[in-house]
Amino acid sequence: MNLQIAMILGQDGVTNGAIYALLALSILLVFTVTRVLFIPLGEFVAFGALTMAAFQAGKAPALVWLLAGFAVAVAVADVLAAFRNSGRVRFSGAQAFRLAYPFVLGFALYRLPLAELPMSVQVLLTLALVVPLGPQIYRLFFQPIASAPVLILLIVSIAVHVAMVGIALLLFGPSGAKTTPFSEAGLELGPITLNSQTLWVIAVSVGLIIVLYQFFERSVYGKALRATAINRVGAQLMGISPVFAGKASFFLATLIATLSGVLIAPITTIYYDSGFIISLKGFIGSIIGGLVSYPVAALGAVLVGMLEAFSAFWASTYKEVIVFTLIIPFLLWRSLTVRHVEEEE
Repeated sequence: MNLQIAMILGQDGVTNGAIYALLALSILLVFTVTRVLFIPLGEFVAFGALTMAAFQAGKAPALVWLLAGFAVAVAVADVLAAFRNSGRVRFSGAQAFRLAYPFVLGFALYRLPLAELPMSVQVLLTLALVVPLGPQIYRLFFQPIASAPVLILLIVSIAVHVAMVGIALLLFGPSGAKTTPFSEAGLELGPITLNSQTLWVIAVSVGLIIVLYQFFERSVYGKALRATAINRVGAQLMGISPVFAGKASFFLATLIATLSGVLIAPITTIYYDSGFIISLKGFIGSIIGGLVSYPVAALGAVLVGMLEAFSAFWASTYKEVIVFTLIIPFLLWRSLTVRHVEEEE
């Protein structure tokens, strides 16, 4: 291995690590706020990439009907919950908007010349279509069992993941997709040329991390989520709604995952089931951070990306084995250094 090869591998490692870092932060955010290990997070990476590819092909993805079906189910669940609590049927303006939103969006998608739209508009439409699925999934599958033990939440998360993979196969088919890069320009850096999409990935990842930091440090909603993550019961006693915190964390996590899928779609071919492996590597980063520390999780995710890139050069056959084996020493170290506390029933 010479310097040029090492720099090329480093470029790939940093690119992958930036995406893994975003997913690691998303996993940590959801877990600390809701105690849910959001295994279906990877499906939103695939949904984002495949939806963007469908738009560039001039097709309106059938995912809009999944969004509509979930919206109807959420509306029914809200009406039934209101009836059980007060004995009356209530349907607010916000609920009407959430119910009408996917149908209006679907009408627009089938009318617009999707392939001719600017890429920025295609990205916004992708986010508008995929991201609302996150809060819907929380409302339908996790909000009713929010106080259940972590093991029950994990089992439900696995079940949702399996269902979402099957739905992705039904909606997008088994064929992979790759999108057009944001730009064709490159940056000369010594003996190598940095791909423009690599620069986009790094820039957007760093920008998102900065925005998230400012959101949690300076905004009221961010501080509310931090309070819920530190002490759920105390936050609830102070008037912070756990339902709002759960939906907000799922919204942010799916936003990051969808945008990650849009960013990596020009670099690699994405299939309906590709998201699981990608999010699993982000999960390793979050484990390195102990499912607590955001900075350590981000650094751990970058380490995973670098290890993956260099493993592909030295032992490509065992690349995944080497990456996933990284989790073992950290689990052993944490089991020996962290005091175990039984969860209160």
